[in-house]
Amino acid sequence: MKPSGRDFLKDFLEKKFLEYNSPSFIESDPIAVPRSFEKKEDIEIAAFLTATTAWGNRKSILKDSRYLLQMMDNRPFAFLMEASPKELKPFNRFVHRTFNGTDCSFFLESLKNIYLNHGGLENLFTEINKIGVKESIVHFRKIFLETPHERRSEKHISDPSKGSPAKRINLFLRWMVRNDDYGVDFGLWREVYPSNLICPLDVHVVRVSRKLGLLSRKANDWKAAEELTINLRKFDPCDPVKYDFALFGLGVFEKF
Repeated sequence: MKPSGRDFLKDFLEKKFLEYNSPSFIESDPIAVPRSFEKKEDIEIAAFLTATTAWGNRKSILKDSRYLLQMMDNRPFAFLMEASPKELKPFNRFVHRTFNGTDCSFFLESLKNIYLNHGGLENLFTEINKIGVKESIVHFRKIFLETPHERRSEKHISDPSKGSPAKRINLFLRWMVRNDDYGVDFGLWREVYPSNLICPLDVHVVRVSRKLGLLSRKANDWKAAEELTINLRKFDPCDPVKYDFALFGLGVFEKF
């Protein structure tokens, strides 16, 4: 039987997935930042803050997120739990693109609230298998915003109920959930199934996906992220988001 175009595309994506899902990929990727930690809570906090700043120039992302964690003495969980108001003041000067000191201070206070009063970040996403990623992010956002904040900071926590593709939160979830022993994603959250994740809709991923016929929707919104993930599930129903490596790698490193 002659292989179909779908078979060729699957083989192509599998090849690229294996090529880019390797420790050599980490050095230039934002995941290198949380990869420098060992304690679960430190990894979660470092990963969430890094994913939050994961837009723009990759060198700038790495530089700024590392600096932010250095301000926390490279022990983010202990720092959040122990820091006095005086020790938090320097974060009012942190800036990464449109994420400024006001946003940063609020994020730290909100993360502290989540670990003190809501059982930590993982606990807010344990219902993904039952209610899906979209509703889980909406629930997470509601909890995150219960800490007093300025309205401007809300734009940094995506709302898929209003159409946002929630790229940075989906990236964070990929890091926390996927575990294939290739040494890139952490796989810390064992209760969430990789099959239920949604592919992060990075600008490079979008471009390559449309070129490969995996995405037809013109808007870069939540429905587009769902469409892409549905098509990727045809190649691997158990772990569709693994192809994020292939699509991103093709776009960034091969200018596909």
